[in-house]
Amino acid sequence: MSYMPNVIAFRPRPQSEPLRRPGTLIRAAREGQAGWRRERDLKRLLRTDDCPAAGAALPRLRAEEAVLNNARLQRAADYDMHRHVLLMIAILAEMRAAVAEAPVPVRTAARIGAAMLAQVGAAFSGPETASPAHP
Repeated sequence: MSYMPNVIAFRPRPQSEPLRRPGTLIRAAREGQAGWRRERDLKRLLRTDDCPAAGAALPRLRAEEAVLNNARLQRAADYDMHRHVLLMIAILAEMRAAVAEAPVPVRTAARIGAAMLAQVGAAFSGPETASPAHP
């Protein structure tokens, strides 16, 4: 008998349109991943007291980033490059965290379980533990 939860969780899907940003902005966001601390930085960026679940803040982060990207494209005087880079760092980190916390699909878990049982069975089925043949 296997355990089957009644909640189906799916991995987050990318939005219909990919993020198309300048290479310099993407490189800066990738480099910033090393110094990113979710508990500290996400609360400060979202201006909240507590940190939301992984992936829950993605829609808000992407919306704020889209506003800043429009300001960048229009060369607005109030464009904040520092905040734009921070938002891109947060988006990349949250996407990674959401995928990492998503449950493993049931089929994959079953295959892993079957492979582990086969390994355990092979380890215990040596010549000294062989059972006699049935008549």
